Amino acid sequence: MAPRVAVVGGGIAGLAAAHRLRRELGPQAEIVLVEQSSRIGGKLRTVELAGRAYDVGAEAFLARRPEVLRLAEELGVAADVVHPGGVSATVHAGGRTRRLPTGTVMGIPAGPESVRDVLSDSGLSVVRAEPELPPLRLEGADASVGELLRGRVGDEVVDRLVEPLLGGVYAGDSNRLGLRATIPALAAALDAGAESITAAAASALPAPKPDAPKLPVFGAFHNGYRRLIDQLLIAADAQLRLGLPVRALARTGSGWRLEIGAAPSPECLDVDGVVLAVPAPSARRLLQDVAPAAAVKLGEVELASMIVVGFALPAGVELPNASGVLIARGERHADGTPFTAKAFTFSSNKWPHLRGADGELLVRGSVGRFGETADLRLDDAEVQRRVLADFAELTGIAARPVDSVVVRWGGGLPQYGVGHLDLVADVERAVAEVPGLALAGAALHGVGVPACVATGEAAAMEITRALVPGEPREVGR
Repeated sequence: MAPRVAVVGGGIAGLAAAHRLRRELGPQAEIVLVEQSSRIGGKLRTVELAGRAYDVGAEAFLARRPEVLRLAEELGVAADVVHPGGVSATVHAGGRTRRLPTGTVMGIPAGPESVRDVLSDSGLSVVRAEPELPPLRLEGADASVGELLRGRVGDEVVDRLVEPLLGGVYAGDSNRLGLRATIPALAAALDAGAESITAAAASALPAPKPDAPKLPVFGAFHNGYRRLIDQLLIAADAQLRLGLPVRALARTGSGWRLEIGAAPSPECLDVDGVVLAVPAPSARRLLQDVAPAAAVKLGEVELASMIVVGFALPAGVELPNASGVLIARGERHADGTPFTAKAFTFSSNKWPHLRGADGELLVRGSVGRFGETADLRLDDAEVQRRVLADFAELTGIAARPVDSVVVRWGGGLPQYGVGHLDLVADVERAVAEVPGLALAGAALHGVGVPACVATGEAAAMEITRALVPGEPREVGR
């Protein structure tokens, strides 16, 4: 009989898993994709803003990882991939906006000169003195990013550089994020023998190669992630079940039974294998009976929420010459009002193709840091009013938007706490003991799109190995 597999979760990890399952199991397999919301894509979402397709979830992918580019090639959409223009990012810290410094690893300086424009004289003196501190030894342990760095290179490095950069990735609190999962290059340098933070940062920076072509760091899709999502769904040829939560998961004599749909009259779905590509709280609930050790560990993964405000400005407006601006925690307007936004992307500068139908300039503001929930409780109109006030304060531009959109991402970003790598290893070890079950998603090995694709493809391979004799071919070959 042809195998039947359920993929729970219609985000990029689940879609990548469904696509890979189709390629590995062939056209005869039945793949059922179950998504509790009314749309697929998860944290990838493309909307219309001023007549232009515009991403209001993840806006880019790391082009130095192969997964998304390989997937685009397989799906015939590689020609749609675009890369940023040449403008640099800025950071607003200490009441000033400056170019985001180079010569750092996630904002951690290789030396004081690289961060001279962003730090105060007293902040620079802390960085200068850091190599004279007692040698730093992690000895294989993990550490809180904030606590480790504050004790070595000072509060200003954390508050003005590390926090804004990590906030852009995790919407997180550096004091709660773990070094090994969030800044692995620095941890590796310390493990390799670097005895100070600045020395570790210096050794983690890539060596300059003057004659080598400069490859783009990031990529996106010309008409948004919608194009990739649509092609994935077509290629996966999966039976799509939208608006149906999975209420329970149980082993049967020969496979799995999923209870899906409304509580009064749930539907039972019997399958041979299951990929769970859902956020950590949902995975924890579904694994309580079938992999209790994994469920306990997943219960330790916290989530952050955020809001994206996209808006289109009239074509005559001139944006600052930058790709955007990060805002350090605790920054205030001239009148003492705190900033609501944590960052702005000047999308029409960063991505030269992104203009509205009549030449409008597109901008997105991000709101939300872990543990700061007051702003998230504001209604859409007030969030937009505050974000526009922040934008005006930073840029001097008070033009009224001609179009706008507010999108809320509740629990959108898992927090990689201290010990996250060990936690994930424990989860995967426990799940591996249960035949025909695999996990995927942002809670595991990275929150970026390529990392999520990788987990989906790996989960599909695990299911294939469980259902089909012999080893499946390696992804990408």
